[in-house]
Amino acid sequence: MHLEELRQFWARTLGISGPQWLILMAISDLDKDDGVPVNVVSKLLHVDPSFVTTQSKLLEKKALLRRRPSPTDARVVRLSLADKTQKHIASLNEQYKSIREFVFQEFDEEELAEFTTKLATLKTRLEKACVRISLDY
Repeated sequence: MHLEELRQFWARTLGISGPQWLILMAISDLDKDDGVPVNVVSKLLHVDPSFVTTQSKLLEKKALLRRRPSPTDARVVRLSLADKTQKHIASLNEQYKSIREFVFQEFDEEELAEFTTKLATLKTRLEKACVRISLDY
């Protein structure tokens, strides 16, 4: 819940929603200079590709990202951050580092790695539990 509050705060600095912020963050993390396909972003965020398509069009209208057809397959749309968005995210980097240090100050690197691994295991088990339950209904 508190992570969502932080996302909402950072999203408001650009005048966008929390889910739109997550799309920008996914693109920021995944883009290696040639854009990220919509389906890759949707898989990372566990949302339908049509949601990413709709939201990316809104973000494009705000000049926060670029949408381009793939050079190898025109059916695939690749997303990349606009220069001003990259600069804005970079400007928040110090604040992000400061918050990260504050939140995880009790962990050394090894403990943080172990904690992260346990969280990933918990996430996987919760996903499997959801599948089990859905098969029963």
